Amino acid sequence: MTAPGGTLTPITAPIADAYLGLVADGDEVGATELIGSLLADGVPAQRIIVDLIGGAQRRVGELWAANQWTVAREHAATAVGERALAAVAARTTVPPRRGRIALACVDGEWHGLPARMLAELLRLDGWRIDFLGANVPGRHLIVHLHQTGPDAVALSCMLPTRLPRAHAAITACRAAGLPVIAGGRGFGPGGRYAQRLGAQAWAATGEEAVTRLATDWPPRNVTDLPLPEDESFLGDEEYTHLARCRPQLIATAMDRLPTVYPPARDYDPVQAESTSEDMGHIADFLAAALYVGEPEIFLDFVSWTAEVLSSRSIPSTALRQGLTLISDQLVDFPTATSMLTTALQSLPRT
Repeated sequence: MTAPGGTLTPITAPIADAYLGLVADGDEVGATELIGSLLADGVPAQRIIVDLIGGAQRRVGELWAANQWTVAREHAATAVGERALAAVAARTTVPPRRGRIALACVDGEWHGLPARMLAELLRLDGWRIDFLGANVPGRHLIVHLHQTGPDAVALSCMLPTRLPRAHAAITACRAAGLPVIAGGRGFGPGGRYAQRLGAQAWAATGEEAVTRLATDWPPRNVTDLPLPEDESFLGDEEYTHLARCRPQLIATAMDRLPTVYPPARDYDPVQAESTSEDMGHIADFLAAALYVGEPEIFLDFVSWTAEVLSSRSIPSTALRQGLTLISDQLVDFPTATSMLTTALQSLPRT
């Protein structure tokens, strides 16, 4: 990427720490002033987006997972990051010279800041960007594509639980004759789920997406592109059952929980609601793993959840019982049962 003129001052650790401190304090004014001073000193806008704003957001996620920050503080920090990104956009002007890209988070995906960062990186590289934001229903995305006629579509998916909807969006884009470049952790290590679901390309980072789009992509003739691998297993009987019966699975698990986990008898309404949400996460990640035929999706979720619970002094017994209560209701579904059994075996016994 071409950097603006001026002295190329790097994003040093003290600068990153100062910005994180402003984010932690919810200081939008201070954060945008710091951004302005860095741009005035010649720091490339791309480095501010990737190293400073992006680096701080990764740290914010780590602090939440470690139970050092509340959800409210994490949300406030993200809002500051959005304002800081807007400050970069307001102070940098690059005429569009390449083409037009529609960029959206898939239906149900609310993590919009990473996609917004990509939008600004692409804008800085000369693309005209239609940034559609978070949680874009597939039907509205397709209407926009027919109305505007972009050269390509960029889809962001940060959580694997959104993969079925990502697949629907990718399929619809291809039917409209538009190539899709996918990004986000939800598409798995190396983006292997993206190709399986029909995306023509995947980028691990925003900078990689910029490079890819500036060189050998997007393809000009989507009909000549290879189709994805066999899709016959996608959304099979086990996935369909789990998706349809999700409310009943959660309700039954919550009804049985106090019997197998006595501390749940004393849960207040907030704790009960939180536990119900956790049961929902178990069902959703299991469904995603079944949809794409990748047990690692579910096993990685269970491992991460165990670490988060441990940081909050919640014993693994609680997670174990949740998994068991879901498993007991899926005895007629061997693939789901196998994933749950492997997950249970991976948990420490306390």
